[in-house]
Amino acid sequence: MPFLLFFTLFALLDFVILFSVGGQIGLLTTLGLILATGFLGLHLVRREGAATFARARQRLELGEVPSSELLTGAALIFGGALLMAPGFVSDALGFICVIPGARRLVGRVLARLNLGVRGMAHARRSTYANGEAGWQSDDSRPGSERSESRARDDRHEGPLEGDFIGRDEPRR
Repeated sequence: MPFLLFFTLFALLDFVILFSVGGQIGLLTTLGLILATGFLGLHLVRREGAATFARARQRLELGEVPSSELLTGAALIFGGALLMAPGFVSDALGFICVIPGARRLVGRVLARLNLGVRGMAHARRSTYANGEAGWQSDDSRPGSERSESRARDDRHEGPLEGDFIGRDEPRR
């Protein structure tokens, strides 16, 4: 319910500002600005999206989890949707989500506010190591709290239960 109220008030504010500015600068200029921001936003989303996809693919090839790239992609989609909506407030927020420097700044501010947003400002690096180790993150380094608790968990005695699937057997 709070989201619906926020969305309604945001749309109302956006249209009030759009009509106020449109009354001052004229209908054709307002329509031109709305179309220009839409096309410019589409261009920025395509360019930044391709660059983000390339970085994500590169990190996957290195065996890392592209968490910051996934959050960047989400911000680009959100920013693109805001830029496609008519209105000057939504365009301003859309450009903040699409322009790389502004997007990083917003990510840092949200991370400082501790709203649970991670990846854009404080990306955790996870890697996949071939062999027995599997997925490892920075928390698995010796001396960290998580590596010590993981070591305590690994010391349990008794058999490890599970199914074994050979390389020649078909997957289920």
